[in-house]
Amino acid sequence: MVSSGDMAGKAATLSDVARHAGVSIATASKALNDRGDVAAATKARVVAAAAELAFTPNAMARGLLAGRTGTVGLLTSDLEGRFMIPILMGAEDAFGAGRINVFLCDARGDAFREQHHLKELLSRRVDGIIVVGRQTDPRPSLGQDIPVPVVYAYAPSDDPRDLSLTPDNYAGGRLAIEHLLSCGRRRIAHISGEPSYAAAQDRLAGARSALAEAGLEFVGDPMLSEWTEHWGRDAGALLLQRHPDIDAVFCGSDQIARGVLDSARDLGRSVPDDLAVIGYDNWEVLATNARPELTSIDANLQQLGRQAAQRVFDAIDGVDIGEGSHHLPVRLVIRGSTIARR
Repeated sequence: MVSSGDMAGKAATLSDVARHAGVSIATASKALNDRGDVAAATKARVVAAAAELAFTPNAMARGLLAGRTGTVGLLTSDLEGRFMIPILMGAEDAFGAGRINVFLCDARGDAFREQHHLKELLSRRVDGIIVVGRQTDPRPSLGQDIPVPVVYAYAPSDDPRDLSLTPDNYAGGRLAIEHLLSCGRRRIAHISGEPSYAAAQDRLAGARSALAEAGLEFVGDPMLSEWTEHWGRDAGALLLQRHPDIDAVFCGSDQIARGVLDSARDLGRSVPDDLAVIGYDNWEVLATNARPELTSIDANLQQLGRQAAQRVFDAIDGVDIGEGSHHLPVRLVIRGSTIARR
């Protein structure tokens, strides 16, 4: 522990406050800047330590001394994509209204446009950058010469030296199958989107793993083609005609699942009594308006955005945020397509 007497003659640092309070530097920073999930007792301990050491966290003064601008860049490749908005909302929540200025740039999937936006952000002297991809396939790194912290969200960097945060699609596939098994389903089929997508392959691998642990395998070959409702209808109809005894379908997206629900209804199959259907993404406008409402796997994209912003904050504060690709947990949202509502 550091005593106030030990600090005589020199200014206390954030590291001193963290040691005095018995917490990490990242936790001390969150507590003093009112960011992140810090328990009230921990926050009080950090604030008390700061007061005892005469540490005054004047954000503007520290920013000026450190050459900070109070701005962060959000660089996306697909602003209109439906996965982007919740990630950006989560990041904005973490940045806090009016406390951090955000420059949002949309490269529209164009590498040259992305480089142009990157140069513009750096010319504005942003303190950090969050790069948000359109899918969970690895994307090219911005490189190691960027003079500010960079965190990749949703689409991981192809350079293991970068820090990337992405949903755990493998765990999501397992979670979907485990739920269907817990509902007593044993003859389960799979319909998903484009096979070249990492998301499709990761969800399939996780699902197969859970089935294998139960001594089962998919009924028929997994059917992978498009991430569309139309494909769900076509594949669902073909599947139910070829294998009328299936009792569940795990769909790789909510759009596909909506199509499967349509085909089940057309073929006289009652959901969930005869057939359970589970989707992926928890796209609420689709899931809650389906008949019946659709059980789905939620990728927790807002939380992913908040985590990415928090890692940028930590890096700005001098905390080592690590490297490599980190898979964040997903969650199951149960609705009427797998368990009947009475």
